[in-house]
Amino acid sequence: MLGYKNRGTRANYVNRFRVRAALRSRNQLSGSSVLVFCGGCVAGTTAEAILMARYAVEQLGYAGPYVLDRDSVSTWENIRNAIPHLEDFDVIKIVSNSLHAELGRTYLQRLRPDLARRLVPAADYRFGEITVVKVVAAVLHLRKQRRRK
Repeated sequence: MLGYKNRGTRANYVNRFRVRAALRSRNQLSGSSVLVFCGGCVAGTTAEAILMARYAVEQLGYAGPYVLDRDSVSTWENIRNAIPHLEDFDVIKIVSNSLHAELGRTYLQRLRPDLARRLVPAADYRFGEITVVKVVAAVLHLRKQRRRK
């Protein structure tokens, strides 16, 4: 699960959405799901991975296994640092808002095509959910693509 710039000491709106999406994306049948929370101290003093894990456990009652990547400060680093935790799984889901998750999948394809072949869609899209975030993310994505050209 990819983090989002968290300034405070509690998971922000975007990170709370990502945690909820990750929990609904778990493989309920096999029981072998592990959440990988990614995100360092990008905009605050507490690693985003810690804030998201705390929200999952304390607010949503998650009691399953998880690992933390407290060091990454970019999406590229999120994916690179998560790779060691993905090796043993047949199914990999990258959870974030749609465009950010797609970027994460692209990075995994570049870094480890063998692992990218294990990617399956996460349950991180629901019609009407985080509508404003989706619009803002789309605008920022288009601006970034224009600058690259």
